[in-house]
Formats: sequence, C-alpha cells, structure tokens
Amino acid sequence: MLTRATIERTVSAALEEDAPWGDITSEMLIPEASTAVAELVARERGVFSGGEVFAAAFALTDPAIQVDLAIADGAEFERGAVLAVVTGPSRGVLTAERVGLNFAQRMTGIATLTASYVAQVAHTGARIADTRKTTPGLRAFERHAVRSGGGHNHRYSLSDAVMAKDNHLAVLTRTGMSVTAALQGAIARLPHTTHVEVEVDRLDQIEPVLAAGVGTIMLDNFSLEDLRRGVEQIGGRVIVEASGGVSLETVRAIAETGVDVISVGALTHSARALDLALDVRLS
Repeated sequence: MLTRATIERTVSAALEEDAPWGDITSEMLIPEASTAVAELVARERGVFSGGEVFAAAFALTDPAIQVDLAIADGAEFERGAVLAVVTGPSRGVLTAERVGLNFAQRMTGIATLTASYVAQVAHTGARIADTRKTTPGLRAFERHAVRSGGGHNHRYSLSDAVMAKDNHLAVLTRTGMSVTAALQGAIARLPHTTHVEVEVDRLDQIEPVLAAGVGTIMLDNFSLEDLRRGVEQIGGRVIVEASGGVSLETVRAIAETGVDVISVGALTHSARALDLALDVRLS
C-alpha cells in the first residue's frame, strides 16, 4: 500500500538529494515573484501511475504550488496528452521538476509494461504478479505502479509469507529429514494465518511438497510441457505459480498451461521509464 506517509518520506529524501542547499540556478536566474504554469505532457502512449507522487514533489517544495491531475492512475493515454497542470511560483516549479518527473516516468513505465503483460494473458485465468526485484527504497512506489497496470502484488517483504526456495530446502533437510517432514515441522510452528509457498524445479518434487500441506507451489523454470504436466498433477489442490523465462513473447503460452499466477521480475527490474515532459511557461 502506497501511503501518504511513505510518499512524503521518500519524496522529501529525493528533493533533499537533488537540492541539498537549495536550487542555486533558479534562485540566481528567476525573479522571486515570478509565477509559472507547466503541463505534464506524454511524449508516447502508455498507462499512467504516480499522480499523487508527482504532485507531492511540488507541494513539498513549495505549498503554494498547485497540481491539477488530468488523469487517474491506471488510465490509458495517448501521445501528446496533458496528464497534469502545475501552477505556482516559478522557482519552486523548476526546483521540483526533475524529481517529480523521475517518479512519474518510472512509475508510468512500470504500469505500461505491466499492462502489456496483462493484455497478453487476457481470458486465460492467470494473473500477472510482481516480485521482490524492486529498487531499494522504492518498493511501495513500484508495486503501486504494477497495480496501476492491472497486475497483482506478490508478498511485500520477507516478513509477510513463507516462501521456501531451493536453498531454504537444502538447509532444512541437511539432517536427512524428508522434505515433507521438514516442511510439516516448520508449518506446525507457524500461525495459521501465514501462507506457505514452496518452489520446485522438478516434477518429482511436487508430491512431497503437496503432502506437507502448503498453499502454493511455484514451478520454477519449467518447460511448457512440464508446466502442463505439473498443473495436471497438482489438480487444483493448491495455487500454482509459474516463474522463470517469462517475457512478453512467452507469457501467453505459459498462461495457457493452466497456471494460476505468473510472477514476472521484469515488471520492476527492467521497465523503461516512459517519456514524459514538463513544458513550462510564465503565467
């Protein structure tokens, strides 16, 4: 959840990073009484995200600046569209411009890429989910952008759910205990509300994991044929997630194997910032 407190804390840090002792260019060149109107303009089509974050960059720089959003997060737009109008003291507008744009471009790029993945799996029943492969300190922003694009969020952090991967299982079973028994012992110590997911990379690992009573099985880097066989073997007993080797070119075929969730690290770690610009004029 992208809260107001998170927005203000993170945007304030970005503003301090960009102008630790003020914006000396604007202070030297721009008259203090000057006011400006600026439009946030799309240089390419996409899906918007980060409107509240964009506005916060200006409000935290100078409360006298007003930002009127012309489009809501999650809405599609075409090239040339005006997404927001910024009005207020010129110095503040110019000082906040880059930070506001950085957040809006990054978040809108993620939302746009996510929407492309979601469109590819339409009518299959599979949902597109993100991963923890986010920019440190910006997870709440990037995951909000995934939701803006129609995607879903995986566990937010290591504290939210159990997700046992190959290295966890290697440590857990090093005493010679079976995977089933080791997982059952761990699950017995958990609160009943905690979801448990286990990653497998071979078909023969599925039954021992199912026997432990987990909630989700991740089929990691499976071929399409093995994904189909894995889904059939699991037979609806738990949620099935596919991960690894996912791209816009492969995601439809993966979805058609019958998996419930497809996790895509590229949504956040490889999204391109969308081309947005702030066109400023004196008022």
